[in-house]
Amino acid sequence: MPKRSPDHPEDAGKRRAPSSLASPAPDTPTPLLGGLSPAQFMKKYWQKKPLLIRQAIPGIAAPLSRDELFALADQDDVESRLITHFRKRWALEHGPFAADELPTPKTRQWTLLVQGADLHDDRARALLERFRFAPDARLDDLMISYASDGGGVGPHFDSYDVFLLQVHGKRRWRVGAQRDLTLQEGLPLKVLANFEPEEEWVLEPGDMLYLPPHIAHDGVAEGECMTCSIGFRSPSTTELTSQFLYWLAERGADAVAGQNAGNDAGNPTLYRDPNQPAVLHPAQLPPALVERVSAVLAKVRWNDADVSSFVGSWLSEPKSNVVFDAPEKPLDEARFVARAAKNGIRLDRRTILLYDARSYYLNGEQYLLKEVRKWLPVLADNRFLDGKRFVTLSHDSCVTSLLHEWYCAGWIRLGVLA
Repeated sequence: MPKRSPDHPEDAGKRRAPSSLASPAPDTPTPLLGGLSPAQFMKKYWQKKPLLIRQAIPGIAAPLSRDELFALADQDDVESRLITHFRKRWALEHGPFAADELPTPKTRQWTLLVQGADLHDDRARALLERFRFAPDARLDDLMISYASDGGGVGPHFDSYDVFLLQVHGKRRWRVGAQRDLTLQEGLPLKVLANFEPEEEWVLEPGDMLYLPPHIAHDGVAEGECMTCSIGFRSPSTTELTSQFLYWLAERGADAVAGQNAGNDAGNPTLYRDPNQPAVLHPAQLPPALVERVSAVLAKVRWNDADVSSFVGSWLSEPKSNVVFDAPEKPLDEARFVARAAKNGIRLDRRTILLYDARSYYLNGEQYLLKEVRKWLPVLADNRFLDGKRFVTLSHDSCVTSLLHEWYCAGWIRLGVLA
């Protein structure tokens, strides 16, 4: 179970995450995107070119204080890294880090990166909600970077889209469309050897920089600072292919081949070679075996529905360090329904709920959408159902039983964030 500091209980975000941190509608101009609507931004900038946005979120404060971030980095289920550049030498360490294992804030040129802060704190999750104008299937996580004066991770490039939101102090960014992607050798980090910046800005709290993939950048703290990085998933062709083939194998590629070959899928045909002669060279691969395997693989088929099932299941799978917290004293179904009808329900910040025309995908598992089509897309898109909406569902015992099951598993919570 994730550890929690005594002064930062699970529902602290309920008090401090304002409802204004909601994703803007596609055609609504927003300061978050420099006065552009999400539709305009996606068409003009997304995956195309950088965008500097002054005062994207005016008056922003860091979702976690410095001490809270340090405490988070001390947890076993939190991915954290410490990067230092002391005496012009880069060093990288992986957490968890006890408080006395981190340099002091007065020490120059060090950075603490805490990945997936949205999985552990409702305030970080609420900030991530602002960026749901891109599909949830692409949205990855919110990383918080704390840096002392002069701290950074060196000039580098990312293979994914990222929004760099300054939430405390100042950071100087140098950016360029780097062509020479040669890396410095012998370093624990991917630092560009010949960085050639083209533009330079100092970002203050509320300012934000959007960078598409493979735009080189280097951020250096000017004094103590904190930056929130909102990153998006960009799986490679190799990753997609290998994961899909693994998914296919798990679900019976042999059975699929058997069906295509006219065999019983429940009892796939085993390899047989009744005409195999005795051999003089036993280590040599039999040509008949290779030919037979080639024929079997050629009969494996999939369609768009199979691909959709794979994509939904894979992209809704929680990260390996995610642990859901079931209620310590769960309400029975009747009391759960009464509370939900009054206060509504919300998805747990770690829950991933996606859907398509046929199915919904909850934390890595696929279910048919048919029986829940009237309300599940609303819950998935908004990540909550208010009490009034829940009342319309409470007359259906199948629905309330399902939602109570999710509540007992820790996948949904009672109440809607203010």
